[in-house]
Amino acid sequence: MKKPDIPLNEEHRLKTLRSLNILDTASEERFDRLTRMAKRLFNVPIATISLVDEDRQWFKSCIGLTVKETPRDISFCGHAILDDEVFIISDTLQDERFVDNPLVTYEPYIRFYAGCPLRFTDGSRVGTLCIMDTKARNLSNDNIETLKDLASTAEIELAAVKLATLDELTKIHNRRGFMMLSQHSLNLCMRQEIPATLVYIDINNFKQINDTFGHAEGDKVLRTFASLISTASRESDIFARMGGDEFVILFTNTTANAAKNNIIRLQLSLDKQNANNKYDITFSYGIVVFDPNKHKTTKALLEDGDSQMYQHKNM
Repeated sequence: MKKPDIPLNEEHRLKTLRSLNILDTASEERFDRLTRMAKRLFNVPIATISLVDEDRQWFKSCIGLTVKETPRDISFCGHAILDDEVFIISDTLQDERFVDNPLVTYEPYIRFYAGCPLRFTDGSRVGTLCIMDTKARNLSNDNIETLKDLASTAEIELAAVKLATLDELTKIHNRRGFMMLSQHSLNLCMRQEIPATLVYIDINNFKQINDTFGHAEGDKVLRTFASLISTASRESDIFARMGGDEFVILFTNTTANAAKNNIIRLQLSLDKQNANNKYDITFSYGIVVFDPNKHKTTKALLEDGDSQMYQHKNM
């Protein structure tokens, strides 16, 4: 068995990792969503987001393993962070570096590993998004690009606090966060040839609620609406507060009709909430199907959604 080498920038890398204040923190949906997607997309039993510190690899998110960390000396991810490219072991039993590794000879009996390094904004490779299987296999070029897209999203999530991509009031993504995350999802949809649909939402009469009941009540409306959107969205969807009383949801692998049904369910949930309010929270929305030939950028898709929303509002 070959122990992973130590990166040349190890001191700086560890300093960057510690600055994230993420080691030994609780699980978070934004990372669990990515490992679930990886497991489903690649049909593997194990998917993790691993962070590598001095003497261990620690799993911020993990599917298929019962442990939260393993020693760095026997880790695959310790090797993966040594380079910017995806690190792939098609068959561990045919690789002298891993054939006698305890993770291969004992539970979880790893035969295949692919890990994409996770880089922070300063270029430090702090961990990996990886997939593993108990049988040997290969990845196509398209598969590798898909893994890179998922890893890029994980990198954005790692940097979310420092890059100010979360809305402070509602705790969901803000405009900047949406713009960064959505493009990776759209790239994934194009590569996998699956549909995507954007819904642009505006809360009706929000100013009137503020003026009548006060800004604290208005803030409560925004938090409530964000919470309902979060509950109504799936692991692969991206949602955000774009500013003021405007929200957006990017539904992946979803047709316009399916997206509309989701919005109807959102309104039904809101109707239940309204029964306990002094006022009704309602909204207008615009639905746009992602067209790679028309929507060259996320901005173009948003502009179409905004236009559709105002048409709906004025009906």
